[in-house]
Amino acid sequence: MAHKKGQGSIKNGRDSKAQRRGVKKFGGEAVRAGNILIRQVGGTVKAGKGVGQGKDFTLFALQDGVVRFYKRGRERRTWVAVDPVTDEAAAAE
Repeated sequence: MAHKKGQGSIKNGRDSKAQRRGVKKFGGEAVRAGNILIRQVGGTVKAGKGVGQGKDFTLFALQDGVVRFYKRGRERRTWVAVDPVTDEAAAAE
């Protein structure tokens, strides 16, 4: 007879939850201040005007407006900005 019991079910069964990274708000979408725009590993996308960056590289809106993705000159890097909604644009809608 075995001197130790099988411990497989006790040692197994742990798993971490997925981190749900990626783009949360896309270009042209209206956002409010504090909305999360992107969850990412490292600074893949940089924060432009109206966008803040958390310590885990999460990008979030600092003001109400519309999301815009863009590149600068010949640079490969992508930037994200939140353009404020003007009174004229709001009146047209």
